[in-house]
Amino acid sequence: MCLGLLCCMALLLWGAGPMDTEVTQSPSHLVKGKDQKAKMDCVPKKGHSYVYWYRKKLEEAFEFLVYLQNEKIIEDTALFKQRFSAECPQNSPCSLEIKSTEAADSALYFCASSQSTVQHVSSS
Repeated sequence: MCLGLLCCMALLLWGAGPMDTEVTQSPSHLVKGKDQKAKMDCVPKKGHSYVYWYRKKLEEAFEFLVYLQNEKIIEDTALFKQRFSAECPQNSPCSLEIKSTEAADSALYFCASSQSTVQHVSSS
């Protein structure tokens, strides 16, 4: 339970919308206190073996976190290595987990099944 606004964060997921990205993300939103785990799932477009995770903070650009292909992490960032984990098991949703939440994690989290979708969204 959060005792004040400073210890709470909202983690929002961007699901498929008018652009028809064909990914399904869940849950649609999370509210977590400081030092808790937060797990988000993504089902990529059928037939795609790629998953990209980004986050978008208010008034900031998309921030790349990790790229997975066929169950393996291909590329990630220092931030990801510090406090995040990701997996994409075969025939199961892919997931992104924050190991221990901080106020700075309050953001929109976005998964994509192709890099061109991310480039299109971030340029609009």
